[in-house]
Amino acid sequence: MAKVLIIAGDFVEDYELMVPFQALLMLGHQVSVVCPEKKAGETIKTAIHDFEGDQTYTEKPGHLFTLNADFSSIDATDFDALLIPGGRAPEYLRLNSEVIELVQAFAATQKPIAAICHGAQLLAAANVIEGRTISAYPACAPEVKLAGASYADIEVTDAVTDGQFVTAPAWPAHPAWLAQFNKLLT
Repeated sequence: MAKVLIIAGDFVEDYELMVPFQALLMLGHQVSVVCPEKKAGETIKTAIHDFEGDQTYTEKPGHLFTLNADFSSIDATDFDALLIPGGRAPEYLRLNSEVIELVQAFAATQKPIAAICHGAQLLAAANVIEGRTISAYPACAPEVKLAGASYADIEVTDAVTDGQFVTAPAWPAHPAWLAQFNKLLT
């Protein structure tokens, strides 16, 4: 089974962290979740984003998630794949040069990378999606396009795979997104 790294931070989308973490474990993969400047055993705050008929999603407090690995000791060569959940975390994670270098290392070695929702902000900031077809939360479409990728405007329940990248617009796409990602892991 694969060793998967999940990079997260405070106000990561609750479902986009919790569900993939648990589902990948259930499938037998080894999953490590890290956050810059935090160690295993420390927690991050999650947020629940919902679609309630407003012009954008609403946000509510989520759960505390306990990290199971130290960001400072990870090495991309120790993992088979990377998963980037959405929420507001990618907005500030993309400003961290170590996070950007980590994403670039996975991309350079052609390892599978799954990103959902605002996770595409990290892919765009790392400059690794030029020429690819990438989905994301619709508000991230301009960043995807500015990074040289084609934005896949798909149903919220769908996902798209382009080479090593598996992307989706939001958590309602979990079944399709995780199934496509798991195919790249096995």
